[in-house]
Amino acid sequence: MRLYVCVLEARGLPVAPPHGHGGGFYARVKVGRERARTRAVEPAEPGGAAAWNEEFVFEVGAEDDVDVVEVGLARRRGEGTGRREVVGRVKLPVPPVQAASGASGGRRSVPPTWFTLQPKHRRKGRAAAAADCGKILLTFSLCGENNDSTVIHSSTCSSSRSDTDVEIERSTCREHSGTNSVMVDSPRTSAVAQTCLDDSDRSTQANSNTVSEDDGLMEPSAATGKSAHGSDAETSIPDASFEEAMETMKSGSSTPDMPDDLSAGTIFEHTYLVESKDLNSLLFGPDSQFSKDLRELQGTMDYDEQPWTWKSQDPPSLTRTCRYTKGGTKLMKDIKTIEEQTYLNADGKSFAIMTHVRTPEVPFGNCFEVVLLYKITQSPELASGEESTHLTVSYNLEFLQSTMMKSMIEGSVKDGLKENFESFAEILSRHVKVADSAGMDKEQLLAPLQTDHPSHIRLAYKYFCNFTVISTVIMAVYVLVHILLSRPGPLMGLEFSGLDLPDTFGELITSGILVLQMERLLNMASHFIQARIKRGGDHGVKANGDGWLVTVALLEATSLPPISCGSVDPYVVFSCNGISRSSSVQLQTQEPQWNEIMEFDAMEEPPAMLDVEVFNFDSPFDLAISLGHAEINFLKHTSTELADIWVPLEGKLAQTCQSKLHLRIFLENTRGPEASVRDYLNKMEKEVGKKLHVRSPHRNSTFQKLFSLPHEEFLIADYACSLKRKLPLQGRLFLSARIVGFYANLFGHKTKFFFLWDDIEEVEVSPPSFTTVGTPSLVFTLKSGRGLEAKNGAKSQDKEGRLKFQFHSFGSFSKASRTIIGLWKTKSSAIEQRAKLEEDQDDESYDDLDDVQSMLSIGDVNLSKEYTVEHPIDANLLMGVFDGGPLETRTMSRVGCLDYTATPWEETKPGVLERHASYKFNRYMSIFGGEVVSTQLKTLSEDGDGWTVYDVMTLHNVPFGDYFRVHLRYDIRSVASSSEPRSCRCEVLVGIEWLKSSKFQKRIARNICDKLAHRAKEVLEVAGKDITSAMSG
Repeated sequence: MRLYVCVLEARGLPVAPPHGHGGGFYARVKVGRERARTRAVEPAEPGGAAAWNEEFVFEVGAEDDVDVVEVGLARRRGEGTGRREVVGRVKLPVPPVQAASGASGGRRSVPPTWFTLQPKHRRKGRAAAAADCGKILLTFSLCGENNDSTVIHSSTCSSSRSDTDVEIERSTCREHSGTNSVMVDSPRTSAVAQTCLDDSDRSTQANSNTVSEDDGLMEPSAATGKSAHGSDAETSIPDASFEEAMETMKSGSSTPDMPDDLSAGTIFEHTYLVESKDLNSLLFGPDSQFSKDLRELQGTMDYDEQPWTWKSQDPPSLTRTCRYTKGGTKLMKDIKTIEEQTYLNADGKSFAIMTHVRTPEVPFGNCFEVVLLYKITQSPELASGEESTHLTVSYNLEFLQSTMMKSMIEGSVKDGLKENFESFAEILSRHVKVADSAGMDKEQLLAPLQTDHPSHIRLAYKYFCNFTVISTVIMAVYVLVHILLSRPGPLMGLEFSGLDLPDTFGELITSGILVLQMERLLNMASHFIQARIKRGGDHGVKANGDGWLVTVALLEATSLPPISCGSVDPYVVFSCNGISRSSSVQLQTQEPQWNEIMEFDAMEEPPAMLDVEVFNFDSPFDLAISLGHAEINFLKHTSTELADIWVPLEGKLAQTCQSKLHLRIFLENTRGPEASVRDYLNKMEKEVGKKLHVRSPHRNSTFQKLFSLPHEEFLIADYACSLKRKLPLQGRLFLSARIVGFYANLFGHKTKFFFLWDDIEEVEVSPPSFTTVGTPSLVFTLKSGRGLEAKNGAKSQDKEGRLKFQFHSFGSFSKASRTIIGLWKTKSSAIEQRAKLEEDQDDESYDDLDDVQSMLSIGDVNLSKEYTVEHPIDANLLMGVFDGGPLETRTMSRVGCLDYTATPWEETKPGVLERHASYKFNRYMSIFGGEVVSTQLKTLSEDGDGWTVYDVMTLHNVPFGDYFRVHLRYDIRSVASSSEPRSCRCEVLVGIEWLKSSKFQKRIARNICDKLAHRAKEVLEVAGKDITSAMSG
C-alpha cells in the first residue's frame, strides 16, 4: 500500500517575536519511522499564510504498525543556524491497511481539510487559550498497489494553481478545530466531502500536464513516490528505443546550451578514442556492460535500474532512477543509495547528464545530497584520423539542512568521489581506449625510438662543425699552400740533407700549435668512429616466454658527473628479479643519448623493483666507475608515471651534479589478470600446503586502495593479529604477491605500512612470552637499508641497519605461519632459481666436453704465463688447495671469494677428474661483486711428477661478462731435491676466450689477467703458508 500525504498551505501563523530573527516555515511529515519535510517558505505577511503544495509518498505494509500520520510545523530561527522553533502539530488517523485494501477500488481518501495546529506541549488556563498556532490544509490517501490513484492530489499539490482555485477550495473544504483531531467543526455532511473529492479528481485530470516537479528539498525517505507522482506525464522508454530517444532530443527545436561545470570542482577529466554517442550509450544506456563491471568492482548489491522516462517539460527531458546498496566494511554497514539521472542536453555530439545522489542512511545523510554533472563533448579529430571524445565530471554538494558537520561532510564526500572515480576510470579504460597523453600505449611511446638513426654524414656534420675543427683545417691548408709556394732554402745551423728545422721561434710555435690541433682532431675522429661502430649489449633483444614482461626504454641522461681523467664513457645496467640487461657505451659525453629498448624475459610473478646503475666504462674490475644508481619501485608509481619518468640518481657524485636518467618503463601481463592470478595461487598452494582462494574484485580493489597499490596487485591472504611495539597494536596483516602490509585503526588513529617480500632477509618463529600475551610470534628481519618507509612499525633496528617487525596473537598461528613462511621461501628462492637458470644456459657448452683438449680448443684460446713460484713443500700437499677440504675453504675466503662452494671430484674419463665451483667476488676484487661459476679439470702430468688443473670461469653481473670466458691453468710439479722436505714449482697461465667481439678487448684482457693472476698468486701463497705452519706445528 502507498500513503499519499499532501501539505498544501497554512494560515494564522504566529508573529515572530520583537527583535527576533524569524525564519521560514516548513512542515515535517512523520509516518512510522519514515520522515519527510517541505522546503522553508517565508510567510506572505506577518501572521499571514504560507503555501507549499508538496506531496509525499510512503510505502505502508500490512506488517507495519502505522495508525497515525503526524504533521508538524516549525520555523527557523535565522539563516545559517541549525536552531528551530516548533509552532504546532496535528495527528491524523490512518485507516488499517486491510480495510483500505478491501475498500471499493482499494483506496481510502480524506479530502483537503483545514486542521488546527496544537502546541507540542499542553498548556493550562489562559496560556492554553492564548496559544493560537494557526491552521494547516492537508489531504491524504491510502491506495493499493494495483490502483492507479496517484493522480488524486496532483493538481492539489501543484504550485502552479491560481489564487482563484485556492479560494474555491477554501469555500468547499471543511474546517477542523478543538482538541480532538478527528472532530469536524462545521456541520457538513459526507456528501460535501465526496463532492470535494470529485472536484479534486476533475481538477487533477484537467491539470495533469502541469505536475509540479519542485521536490528538490524532499527527504530521500519520501522519494519513493516520485516515480508514481505525475505518472500521467511520464512515458517509459524500452531498452531498444534508447537511441531513438536520443534522436528525439537531438531533433528538439530548443536544445539548451551545455551547462557550466559545477562549483565544487572537476573530479574526473579524460579524452577517449570513441565517438561521443557511443560513449554516452556505454555509460548511460540501459543494462550497460560497463555498469555491470563497475558494480562488480565496487561491490554494489541489490541494483535496481528504472527505465528511462520522458518528463513533460519545455523542452522534454529523459530521467531515470537507480537504487542500489554499496557493500559495507567492518566499520560501516551497507549504504543504500538513490541516483536520479536527468538529461539536460543531447544534440548528438554533446551530452549533459545531471545526477542527484542521496544516501539517507549514512550519518547526516538527510542533510545533504551530491550533484554530479557528466559532460560528454566531441573533441577535434586526431592526426591519425580517429574520433575522440572528452568526458568531464564535476560535482557539487547541496545542503538541505544546516549542520555543524558541514566541513567534515565535504571532506568525506570529496574523498569518496575520488575513490569511486578511480575505479570508474579503471573500468572505462578496459572498454574504450584513452586518447590523452597520459593514456598513450606502449607502441605509440616506443615508436619514435624504433625509427632509423640519422645518417653518418649528418651526424659527422653536427659533430665536426665547431671552431676547433674549422680552425685546424684552415691552418693546415694555409701551411700546406705556403709549403707549395715556397722554394727550398739553403741548409743553415744544424740542418742537413733530409732534416729541415724551424729557423725562427715563430715557426717553432706555429708547428707546435698545428701538431696539437691535428692530434685533437684525430682524437675526435677516433671517438666518432668508435661511437658509430659500437652496438649496445641488449638493445633490441626480444623477450621470451609468457607472463609478466618488463620493457625499459633508455632515452637519455643529464648532468652525469665527470671522473678524475675528465672523460666519461657511460653505460647503464638494469636488474630485475635476478635478470640483468645492459646498454651500449656512449663515448666522451656527460649528456648521453641512447634511445635503446631492452626487454626482460617473462616472469611468473609481477616484479617489485627495478635496479638501475650508471657506470663509466674502464674495465670489468675497476673500483671507481659507478656514476650513480637508483631503485624504481613498481608499487609506488602508476603505469602513467612509469611511461615517462625522470629518475634522479643517488650517490655522492650524482647528487652533487643532480644527475637524472630519462626512462620509459612498461609492465604488462601477456596471460591476462585472471589466468596469472590463478596460476600463481596454484603454484603457491604446493609450497604452502593449503588451499588459496581467489579474492573477489571488490575485496582486491579495497586492498589496493588501502595501500595505494596498482591494479595488478592481488590479495592472497589476510589475518587479524597484533603488532609488537612498545604497546601491542591490534590490526590486520595483509599478504599479496609482492608485499606484506599491516593496517590498524584505533579510535581514528590509523597505522599503515608495508614492505616488499624482496626486502625480507629472514622470517623466524619466536616462542610464546609474556610480552606477546603467551602466544608465539613471527619476526620479520629486513635486509640492511631496506624497508625504511615502514620504519614507524618496526620493533627495533640493529647495528647493521636491519629493521625487525614482530607480529603475534594470530587467530590461527599455525595456518598463518605456514602460509607466510611458505610464501617467503618461494619468493626468495625464485631469484636464485632464475640466476641459476642463466648460469646453466651459459654453461651448456661445457656440459658436453669430452676431455681437456676439447675444452681448451674453444675459440683457440692462447694462454700466457703470468706467475711462477717455488714452495718448499711437496706437490701433493699443495694440491690440497683443490681437494675441497678445510684448506681450500679457508684459503678462498682469505683471498676474497665469498660463499665458496665446490662439488666433489668425479672421474669423467680415465685419468680426468671434473668438478664445479661457484663463489662471489668481494668489493676489493670488483665493485660489482660479481659471481663466478667455474668448471675445473684435474689430471696427472705426463711424467707423473705433478698435477695440472684447468679452470674455466664464467663471470656474471659484471660489465661485458657475457662477452668472454676466462681460462686458467695451474701446473704444479715436484722439484727433484736431495734434501728434505721436497719442494714444488707452480706456474699460472691465463687466457681469454671471446664469445662476442668488442673494441675493448685489449683493455678487458689486460685488466683480467692482472687481477686473476694476482688472485692465483695469493691462493698459492696463502695455501703454502698454512701448510708450512701446519708442518712446523
